[in-house]
Amino acid sequence: MRDLRVLVVEDELIAADAHAAYVGRVEGFVHAGTAHDGASALRLAGELAAAGTPVDLVLLDMNLPDLHGLDVGRRLRAAGHAVDIIAITAVRELPIVRRAISVGVVQYLIKPFTFAAFAERLEHYRRYHEALSAAGRTASQSAVDEALSALRAPIPQPLPKGLSQETLESIRQYLRSRGTAVSAAELTEAVGVSRVTARRYLEHLADAGELTRSARYGTPGRPEKEYRWAG
Repeated sequence: MRDLRVLVVEDELIAADAHAAYVGRVEGFVHAGTAHDGASALRLAGELAAAGTPVDLVLLDMNLPDLHGLDVGRRLRAAGHAVDIIAITAVRELPIVRRAISVGVVQYLIKPFTFAAFAERLEHYRRYHEALSAAGRTASQSAVDEALSALRAPIPQPLPKGLSQETLESIRQYLRSRGTAVSAAELTEAVGVSRVTARRYLEHLADAGELTRSARYGTPGRPEKEYRWAG
């Protein structure tokens, strides 16, 4: 699937540059242009559409020097632009949030935010867009449900370098079936990985909240950590 074209609409120059740079860091998206006010956003969206390179997504600030973001959204719709909108704004008032949804805002990101939060919103949107595109011209109920759920579903986080999903699942199954706490040494014997590797997997699962950690006493030397399935 082609990269999704993104128009940044933000009046603060530093923030606009940051958002454009963020777009470039998220796989599957390309920065198509930046506008610093509502009128420029509408004009640029029209020019890009006329050139055969229409925008897929608008990152829209609500507080612009000439138009409110809601007005920009309405005018984009009235002009026939089939774009989706992610609001990126400091506006928190619930009436504005509700009205934003009514003009086609699919995500609402409140400033300030981290790149991780930004990337997560774009990844949600990409999945939503792909689900609708795969459905064709006539969507089934399940296709619509899948697309809408993609806007809210948790994004799986990549594993730390050196860990594999297959080994992680094997360790999960072992810990679930065991029912009692295990140490890294015990996991080494059960799964066949080194003690250092076993500890890395256990720590990863503990950090994710799937295991609980505690100190095991009664052994020579320093207390050893033991891990128990939290489910």
